[in-house]
Parts: sequence; C-alpha cells; structure tokens
Amino acid sequence: MKLVSAIIKTFKLDAVKDAVLKTGIQGITVKEVMGFGNQKGHIETYRGQSYEARFIPKVKIDIAVPDDKVDEVVDAIRMTAHTGELGDGKVFIYPLEDVIRIRTGEHGEDAI
Repeated sequence: MKLVSAIIKTFKLDAVKDAVLKTGIQGITVKEVMGFGNQKGHIETYRGQSYEARFIPKVKIDIAVPDDKVDEVVDAIRMTAHTGELGDGKVFIYPLEDVIRIRTGEHGEDAI
C-alpha cells in the first residue's frame, strides 16, 4: 500500500476528486494548505497597499492506495490537475505500513 499525497491548485479539487473516484478509490482526505515553490509568492493589493504574499493557498489531498492502483491514481491526479502553468503542484508517494479501520478492526487493504 502507498499513501499518495498531492498538492494542487484549489480550483482543481473537484475535477481531481472526480477523476480519483473513477479509478475505484473510495475516499480521500482534503486539507487547505499554504506554501510556495517556483512561484515564490505573488503581489497583492489590499486597501491601496501592495504587499508580497509569500504563501499561496493550495489544497493537499491524501489517498491510501493499494499497490496495483498507484500508477492509475497518480496519472488521474496529474492529468486532471495539469494547467501547464507554474504552481500546478506536486505528487508525493510514501510507503504505507498498515491501515486499520477503527469501526471493524480490519487491517491492510481491507481497511481502505
């Protein structure tokens, strides 16, 4: 099993969620996050004052994925979140040692 984490543009969340669900994955976790990469922030104006916004709002999704679905899920995220502009985001893949469903006590892929 793997934990697929993706940081994407906020307006792409619904499309990415729909694409991931079409792969047969049953659930995702979503968090609002702030950060920057190559974009290095941007200039905003508030009440006539310009200032540099160093952190840009993004969305982070976490998905527990069986090994045989990792490539399909990553491709779904990549293709759907892609705009071709700076700040499209990143996908991280981590090994997932175990998952336990609290309600039933199931372990491993049965729990996801």
